[in-house]
Amino acid sequence: MSAVLDNHGQVGGLAQDHEDHHHMPTGWRRWLFATNHKDIGTLYLLFSFTMLMVGGLLAMLIRAELFEPGLQIANPELFNSFTTMHGLIMVFGAIMPAFVGFANWMVPLQIGASDMAFARMNNFSFWLLPPAGLMLASTFFMPGGAPAGGWTLYAPLSLQMPMSLDAAILSLHIMGASSIMGAINIIVTILNMRAPGMKLMQMPMFCWSWLITAYLLLAVMPVFAGVLTMTLTDRHFGTSFFVTAGGGDPVMMQHIFWFFGHPEVYIMILPAFGMISEIIPAFARKRLFGYTSMVYAIAAIATLSLIVWAHHMFTVGMPVTGQLFFMYGTMLIAIPTGVKVFNWTATMWRGSMTFETPMLWAVGFIFVFTIGGFTGVIPAVVPVDTQIQDTYYIIAHFHYVLVAGSLFAIYGAFYYWSPKWTGYMYNETRGKIHFWWSMISFNVAFFPMHFLGLAGMPRRYADYPMQFADFNMISSIGAFFFGAAQVYFFFAVALPLMRDKGEKAPQRPWEGAVYGLEWELPSPAPFHSFVTPPKLNASATHILA
Repeated sequence: MSAVLDNHGQVGGLAQDHEDHHHMPTGWRRWLFATNHKDIGTLYLLFSFTMLMVGGLLAMLIRAELFEPGLQIANPELFNSFTTMHGLIMVFGAIMPAFVGFANWMVPLQIGASDMAFARMNNFSFWLLPPAGLMLASTFFMPGGAPAGGWTLYAPLSLQMPMSLDAAILSLHIMGASSIMGAINIIVTILNMRAPGMKLMQMPMFCWSWLITAYLLLAVMPVFAGVLTMTLTDRHFGTSFFVTAGGGDPVMMQHIFWFFGHPEVYIMILPAFGMISEIIPAFARKRLFGYTSMVYAIAAIATLSLIVWAHHMFTVGMPVTGQLFFMYGTMLIAIPTGVKVFNWTATMWRGSMTFETPMLWAVGFIFVFTIGGFTGVIPAVVPVDTQIQDTYYIIAHFHYVLVAGSLFAIYGAFYYWSPKWTGYMYNETRGKIHFWWSMISFNVAFFPMHFLGLAGMPRRYADYPMQFADFNMISSIGAFFFGAAQVYFFFAVALPLMRDKGEKAPQRPWEGAVYGLEWELPSPAPFHSFVTPPKLNASATHILA
């Protein structure tokens, strides 16, 4: 691959043996004081998977309660705590840290940097998360129980919650600070530490997706911090931001929350777009179709996400003019999203495709995410949204986007890059079992929820009449199997890799694939890589696309 060779014809700056010059710490100090981007990326991924299991346990409890009519295991208040904490833990504890973990691992490798720009701040931004996650989970054991006002924490309900909500707000503040530091680190690393000769429009799509996501994080996390602080002062300091009796407005709380909340949805899907844009060209053995249009599509999605927040609020009494603006703005997002789907499809068209596990997850992602996109256009239409607002249709839609979108892409990227991380190949048969088990059970769990929502079943209810019983039972069975698939993944795929069991991975494990700069390193990637930046020559146009 001449595009990543230096002037002497050697791979630039790989420096496999730098452990001789830069001591690699061992034991617990290696992890507690970690400043190496690979170690911190690993810590993020381990934390994320732990929180995924905690959030998944809550999901199992939710589906056990809804398995059949009648109260089985929880009273309505506890059930609402399950749904609230499931949402908060999955969004802020599982999905977002996973993407930051991938960014830590892959961004420096893909741009030829030696590490992240601010290594010590990188350590701090991770170590904020475990105590914050522990505090969030511990609210179940506080007087009055965990918060039960929905993951959106809407006023006035959140103003009446027990003291556990204050602990939840503090933990979310800490997680937000971690996200802001991570975003600053990623932006500075990408803009300032690219290998000589690598222009912005030559970067891998994963780096582009994270650069744009990081700017989104900087734009909206302070807004989230603001609305949490306003809620806190309403609860304890006599302010009336959201208290009607004091001249405040609970609807203002929704506006501020969703100005953060809607871009947050895209913060959790744009890095997934970048991952899929790496995997599909590799297994189609073709360059990514429409690289430039993909970059502009990501930027367009991020920009539009900032102006459509109130489509979550069509039923609060918005003027018709506002409803029309947010309806049309929401529909507009379908255009750049469609560009990405068509570009992925065009990349696969007449490619020499093989279907190893990463490619299965990528193609599965396109299929189920497209369903999620279509089901999202429907509630964008105001008269339809009036009927399905706060029903199980909405739950089905956003799980198709966040589980079949974000989580499926995360798994695909794990299977794709793990040989480079660990130096071992995962078990292909077990990987495919994990994929098909997850894909089938996911659809069994969430597709029936569309019908429940269209039939009028409201969300966050612990019980329901008999006419919803059959579809709920099917959903619960699918959810139990889906949860079991993730446990299978840990024990059958991830744990053997962590224990260095399996076939040794070659430097370039995917035969005939399109490779980027990270694949110029040996497997596993050395503790210190690219100590001397590689020099890209002039022929490197879109080499990493």
